[in-house]
Amino acid sequence: MNAFLGNFLIGLREGLEASLVVSILVAFLVKTDRRRILPQVWLGVGVAVALSIGFGAFLFYVKDLLTYEQRELFEAVTSIMAVVFVTWMIFWMRKFARSLAKDLRTKLDEAVSVGTAAVVAMAFLAVIREGLETATLFFAAAQGASTTAGPLLGIVTGLLTSVVLGWLIYVSAIRINLTVFFTVTGCLLVLVAAGILKYGVHDLQEAGILPGLYDHAFDISGWYDPTTWYGSLLGGMFNVTPTPSVIEMVAWIAYAVPVLLLFLKRPRSVARPAAETNAVIAN
Repeated sequence: MNAFLGNFLIGLREGLEASLVVSILVAFLVKTDRRRILPQVWLGVGVAVALSIGFGAFLFYVKDLLTYEQRELFEAVTSIMAVVFVTWMIFWMRKFARSLAKDLRTKLDEAVSVGTAAVVAMAFLAVIREGLETATLFFAAAQGASTTAGPLLGIVTGLLTSVVLGWLIYVSAIRINLTVFFTVTGCLLVLVAAGILKYGVHDLQEAGILPGLYDHAFDISGWYDPTTWYGSLLGGMFNVTPTPSVIEMVAWIAYAVPVLLLFLKRPRSVARPAAETNAVIAN
């Protein structure tokens, strides 16, 4: 359970975004009777997936080559990068979700007119962002776990679930309200990101860059057991620890509170009811 749900959420959210992108591209080509171009799209998607996996493996490889202090600093930097990715991702999707299908179809139409390489490149670029974000988020979220088995199982399960959902959406077997889905997962991801930031701050303290490692904000170790099921759940998903430092808690609150408030404050232009996923893909 430790770190499973947090990584499952990351895999589900990022994977579904990528699945929606691919579904939109495939549906557009099928609808316009250009199935012959599908292999080029799948090639671009495959290269993006392979590069993302390789990037994730590279992060773990580099970590193993570093000294203790260097490793703590490396993990801190990647954690902060992951938080930036999550924050940018949830606000970008909130702003551009409604125009995503139209923009992708326009870019694909332009790429088709240019040639094969342009189609491959367009499909690659459409997916690689989610892929690299997923790899970075997985690396950062996995640092707090005792082993990589739980986080790896979580991210793989989330990605597989997103692929199944993407396929069901494509064949119109299910309908998902995008606004509800991305709002709920966005709020949860903000809390996951706050936990990742807290872990990054802890690494900076371990590396000696920030002070106050043993200056605890509170101590709940008397009743909070991180080895219990609820402790594993809260620790793995939100990085809840029994003795966090003052700086860790300041960073957690300073990030989570304003970001959640800004995320939940809907702009007037998108306050109307959300279109359902099938309409986004098909139109």
